[in-house]
Amino acid sequence: MQTLLAPELIDDLNQRFEQATAQEIVRWALEGSGIEKVALASSFQDEAVALIHMAVQVRPDVPVIFLNTGFHFAETLAFKEQLVERFGLNLLELTGEETVESQAAKHGPRLYERDPNLCCRINKVLPLDRTLRTLDAWMTGLRRDQAPTRAGTPIIDRYELEPGRWIAKISPLANWTKREVVRYLGEHDLPRHPLYRLGFASIGCAPCTRALFPGEDDRAGRWPGADKVECGIHLKPPANG
Repeated sequence: MQTLLAPELIDDLNQRFEQATAQEIVRWALEGSGIEKVALASSFQDEAVALIHMAVQVRPDVPVIFLNTGFHFAETLAFKEQLVERFGLNLLELTGEETVESQAAKHGPRLYERDPNLCCRINKVLPLDRTLRTLDAWMTGLRRDQAPTRAGTPIIDRYELEPGRWIAKISPLANWTKREVVRYLGEHDLPRHPLYRLGFASIGCAPCTRALFPGEDDRAGRWPGADKVECGIHLKPPANG
């Protein structure tokens, strides 16, 4: 794993994978990389559905991580169950240490409005970090064209869990466009989250997500009214050097 994480090797892999297909990258991550413990993080949006479809063809039992915050749309939870049944997913459903009720009792009601960063940390960042400490790598559905905060997303990166503790972060769809993702779903007869039909483009927790207005980027519907476009799990600085 230390060899995999060497900065010069990551640079070489990124140059190589810019010209590779996403399927080739997924197969490398699950079969050819030497990584033993790898999981796929999923919110069951388009990118995750495409990535899951690619991954289960290589390793049917690949762990799929879902952060169940307690605030998801009912449509998200139903769609998750649909995909678990369709693909026989090895689902790792993570929850924070607080329930919706205990969080309200401890921090007051509607924390997601008053301090969305803290709410995300409790329900997303900390639960994910605990699981990532058991892994050597994780795959994400990040795309560079989703938002300015993601424009520099490398295909292979290092993710620092804590000082001196790194794992690999692999984003096989980093250089894909939204149109390419939708085309892939159509070509393979894969379902889409039902809220896309209602004008949603990036679907998170129900209190913090709205449909888009014309001309907005995909992440504009997240945390409306707050100076926030990321939950925090992808905001740790890259460490390629």
